[in-house]
Amino acid sequence: MTTTAQHKIGTGFDAKSTAADVLAGIDLTGKLALVTGGYSGIGIETTRALVDAGAHVVVPARRRATAEEALAGIDNVEIDELDLADLDSVRAFAERFLATGRQLDLVINNAGIMACPETRVGPGWEAQFGTNHLGHFALVNRLWPAIADGARVVVLSSRGHFFSPIRWDDVQFEHGYDKWQAYGQAKTANVLFAVKLNELGAAKNVHAFALHPGGIWTPLQRHLSREEMIERGWIDEDGNQLVEFKTPQQGAATTVFAATSPQLAGMGGVYLEDCDLAELIPADADPATTWSGVKAYAIDPEQADRLWTLSAELTGVNAFA
Repeated sequence: MTTTAQHKIGTGFDAKSTAADVLAGIDLTGKLALVTGGYSGIGIETTRALVDAGAHVVVPARRRATAEEALAGIDNVEIDELDLADLDSVRAFAERFLATGRQLDLVINNAGIMACPETRVGPGWEAQFGTNHLGHFALVNRLWPAIADGARVVVLSSRGHFFSPIRWDDVQFEHGYDKWQAYGQAKTANVLFAVKLNELGAAKNVHAFALHPGGIWTPLQRHLSREEMIERGWIDEDGNQLVEFKTPQQGAATTVFAATSPQLAGMGGVYLEDCDLAELIPADADPATTWSGVKAYAIDPEQADRLWTLSAELTGVNAFA
């Protein structure tokens, strides 16, 4: 197995590049993509960009009516129902898709929740780990027979992974809940999932990538109070933005770059940001002052292997068993 070095490769794109910039000259006609959460925030911009480049996009949605309204007017999109927090829903969606006999060229695990109050899903799992990681883990494993040779799987993580590695002694936060640690653990899990899937997918030439889309104002912030946003330095007392956030179109750029760029041919199992590979940063880098890079624990093959085993046990799904 070859592993890609975690270093910038000089792609010619940057933080200000948009999804349209990245897809210029790329023809996705005849390609089938799946984008979870592809109907709001950067998800809808990802869907729109892929359609504009010629792809047909499947958008599984927890809120079907909301998705239908949001995606009205965008051609070549189909909507189905999927709740990532419910493994029965994941199974049912996958069975419906497999029954169509189609092959997926791109799978984009975009949906997620952030810093929510303590919530339990499934058999008592912490909601952020359960939804952001385990739901997508089960989905990709169930869809594996339909994932085409040479396909790419893209997993949205975030610099939130700085906030916590996998807490092996208390993965489900049964002994005290911290919403930011829980978010951090889930985002670390997203990266580790891509690392292991890239290894396992080698036989089908399937490559997996994780990424930080950048800071963007989206519905992901819905659980945060105004006070918290002031405390984090995002806005001032009058509600003015203090941090330069990306537009949703810029936020979708790294996703579509990971999904389509010929510059990434033969690569995988890496973490991207600003349409390039990220640099490795020290384990003790302070999240309050460090804005880019990836921590070693998030791309550690041994951690990835351990997480895969745990995830397969928890979900009862493993396409590679």
